[in-house]
Amino acid sequence: MKRNIVETLIGAIVLVVAIGFFTYAYSRADVGTVSGYTVNAEFTGVGALATGADVRISGIKVGSVVRQELDPTTFMARVTLSIDDSIELPTDTTAAVGIEGLLGGAYVALEPGGEEELIGNGGQILFTQAAPDIIGLVTQLVFSQKD
Repeated sequence: MKRNIVETLIGAIVLVVAIGFFTYAYSRADVGTVSGYTVNAEFTGVGALATGADVRISGIKVGSVVRQELDPTTFMARVTLSIDDSIELPTDTTAAVGIEGLLGGAYVALEPGGEEELIGNGGQILFTQAAPDIIGLVTQLVFSQKD
């Protein structure tokens, strides 16, 4: 009987330590959504981009993807981004879907322009670039090699 109590206590301690570790890791990983103003961008293809993905400027997270939908008239992917309130985007900002390595996740990379007029809440990013087709590029590379 005494052995069962000791095993139960050790199991409980392991669970508490594991929960503490995951809580700490989640708080340090910066995986939460960024709250702020929203902007929209339309892409011809978003690849593996998912809701909750990062929005980055110069590799620094400044927002999150909050919604994706298909525009029924143009058949383009309409992506809604939440951008930190401290970041002001010029109207000539460009957005591109990027990929973190061959097996990494997708994110939206923003490249601010030089215009003085800014995109407001609910505004539109007009200049976009679709996600690269990695499998298509690798296939093209393999089959373009001549004997």
